Amino acid sequence: MSKSEEIISLHVKYVMPTYAPGLALVKGRGAKVWDADGNAYLDFLAGIAVTNVGHCHPRLVRAIKRQAGRLMHVSNLFYNEMQPRLAQALSKRSLNGKCFFCNSGAEANEALIKLARLWGHDEGRYEIITMRNSFHGRTLATLTATGQAKVKKGFDPLPEGFALADYNDLESVRSAVTDKTVAVLVEAVQGEGGVRPARPDFIKGLAALCKRKNLLLFFDEVQCGMGRTGNWFGFQRYDVEPDAISLAKGLGGGFPIGAIVASPKLADVFQPGTHATTFGGTPLASAAGLAVLEIIEDEGLLKNATKMGDVFMEGLKKVAAKYSFIREVRGAGLMVGLVLNEPAKELETILQKHALIALATADTVIRFLPPLNVTTAEVRRAVRMVDKACAEWQTRLNNPGPDDQPARFKHLKLNKD
Repeated sequence: MSKSEEIISLHVKYVMPTYAPGLALVKGRGAKVWDADGNAYLDFLAGIAVTNVGHCHPRLVRAIKRQAGRLMHVSNLFYNEMQPRLAQALSKRSLNGKCFFCNSGAEANEALIKLARLWGHDEGRYEIITMRNSFHGRTLATLTATGQAKVKKGFDPLPEGFALADYNDLESVRSAVTDKTVAVLVEAVQGEGGVRPARPDFIKGLAALCKRKNLLLFFDEVQCGMGRTGNWFGFQRYDVEPDAISLAKGLGGGFPIGAIVASPKLADVFQPGTHATTFGGTPLASAAGLAVLEIIEDEGLLKNATKMGDVFMEGLKKVAAKYSFIREVRGAGLMVGLVLNEPAKELETILQKHALIALATADTVIRFLPPLNVTTAEVRRAVRMVDKACAEWQTRLNNPGPDDQPARFKHLKLNKD
């Protein structure tokens, strides 16, 4: 039994099957990861937009080690020096308001939901409009807010207070507004929904509608924030000012942390006793978040995300022109989708066979989320890998065989790197 097989066996025996993992990864550095058997992969998923500054960035590792040796946790019954510093850094880069810290994207979106309800409570307003194909989390409230039926199956009855509208369709949102509506929650780029950027006219129209109807405008920046699109936050691509945003994933660079940033309008709606979390904004998590912000800024990673995103999409478009099963390439910065005319899962598996990690989403889209410090050489190498994988898949589509199953790629020995 290989080392990978030992890990997988232990996992299957003791871990609840809420995921269907593939590789058993044990080490990472920059844009590369290694499995337990020493095989190297180019990681263009980055922990689903989490390791935005790459795996084990030395500055991030040093910041975590330093803070872990000094103070990890005191609870929010006491001040800690790192939390307000992180809050200041986030506020100055976004809404010039105040932050609430938590541990995940779902918790951050839960906080937005509670913030909206508390703000609208005295007027009897509590409904939040979200978009079809959106994704906002796995708690009961956030999965209800999510615009995908598959995540809701089996969890009835769901909480009330949510309405769905069509993404990039302002009239659909307008039609969903009632006298109970308090807020609109939207992603600047729908990640789980297939890497679909919002149109500028839609976002600007949404902002105008919210202002006219006295509705709160929230952006879920969990996946497309923290430099992913080439701006600090996705909403900044549209020259609009939301009332609050949610953050997680890339904020900690791999260390769990979530947050909301609220504008001055909402900065003091939460008061002691209205919302809380034991682990929100610990000294350790806050130190990690601060290090990530400093790395992105000092190393010019917003500019690099834009530049490398352009190089990557340009390369993928050349690949797309060669294969009839590729419909389009779309995205923003280093949030890139290869849109297919076929279910994408098998291509994901073939990419993994060629040592490139990406993720099938929305049934027919391969989603790429490389770290923001990815290099030109790594991007061009990834394009070549995609081309080779597509060529192999084209052959398989034209000449299907009896053993053409993704499972046969699972434990192939790759070149060590």
